[in-house]
Amino acid sequence: MDPLLGDCSLEVLRQRRSWKWMRFPPDVIPAWLAEMDFDLAEPVKEAVRAVISSSDAGYSRPQPDGFGEAYAAFAAQQWCWAPDPGRVFAVPDVMTGIAEVLYATTPHGSGVVLSPPIYPPFFFRLRLANRKIIEAPMRRHAGGRYQLDPQAIDAALARPDAAAYLLCSPHNPTGRVWSRDDLTMVASLCDRHGAVLLVDEIHAPLALPGVRHIPFLSLGLDPDLARRTFTFTSASKGWNTPGLKCGLAVVERPEAAAVLAERWEALLPSHLGAQATIAAFRDGLPWLDAVRGQLDDNRALTGKLLATHLPSVGYQPPEASFLAWLDCTALGLDDPVAHFLHRAKVAVNRGLDYGEPGRGFVRLNMGTSPDMLQEILRRMGSSIGAL
Repeated sequence: MDPLLGDCSLEVLRQRRSWKWMRFPPDVIPAWLAEMDFDLAEPVKEAVRAVISSSDAGYSRPQPDGFGEAYAAFAAQQWCWAPDPGRVFAVPDVMTGIAEVLYATTPHGSGVVLSPPIYPPFFFRLRLANRKIIEAPMRRHAGGRYQLDPQAIDAALARPDAAAYLLCSPHNPTGRVWSRDDLTMVASLCDRHGAVLLVDEIHAPLALPGVRHIPFLSLGLDPDLARRTFTFTSASKGWNTPGLKCGLAVVERPEAAAVLAERWEALLPSHLGAQATIAAFRDGLPWLDAVRGQLDDNRALTGKLLATHLPSVGYQPPEASFLAWLDCTALGLDDPVAHFLHRAKVAVNRGLDYGEPGRGFVRLNMGTSPDMLQEILRRMGSSIGAL
């Protein structure tokens, strides 16, 4: 493993006090919450040290100096896309940004279309925002590969109460990176139905070798659709900083920018998080490259370990990020998560939390060392063998 990523032994990781490591007893390996086990990038550490050492722990400015420029330079280098730095807004996190934009752009009680299986907080936060959830489930092909369903999305957006579509790109939990055709289809349907379009690109920095993430706003949208399109991202997944509380909202048109600007008091990020985010996008590429290389190795290793220890479990290697979406239906378990927790001492996520299409699945976090990944899947396999 690259030295930049540090020591991911259980002895070292058990010293952490974040929710991932404190929720379960010490004999359980936590492979559930979407944060990686690697050391933080040195530029991020330096930025945090500088803030703390100067006792600079006050409120952030709504638009921190250099914030939009750091992201725009990263986007240009990674995706050949140059967003206007003045239309890159700091927000506390992606979900807060999404909720605030929905408050501003959709009627109370209106519907938001989702394509499950999908990130569980979408369900929770939309209901908390008094928005109805309209499902347009993805298609799953025989080999386990998922695809957006144009007919389902079209039918959902055609409902009179549908006001918005929320796209996860790259997708959590399946790890799909959507093609230009996929994104153009979504744009066309939202344009036709007059829907607000919200795009969660939080996993975009972690697109893995063999695919290319396409930022939604790089498509060259029709001006009318661009006025109601908002994309959200963060350094929190790519550089493992969710506890620092800072995300980004990016827009193309002044009308969309005005929505964010007028809600600035509800969207103030952490000052510490904003400075760490600037450092990550500006100076954190060597560390990010090391992470992507390790995750590329880990997704292949996961396939090999499943073939050895859990050959009946379905697995389609993700195209982005560090999450493995495992089809456990063939195991015949009433509750795979409870089984792996109590019999294997491994904590994973329940597939049903991602919507009805996730029934019988679990989500496994493989953002760790190869040794830890081997121990996790060895334990899970042994627990099935013991049956």
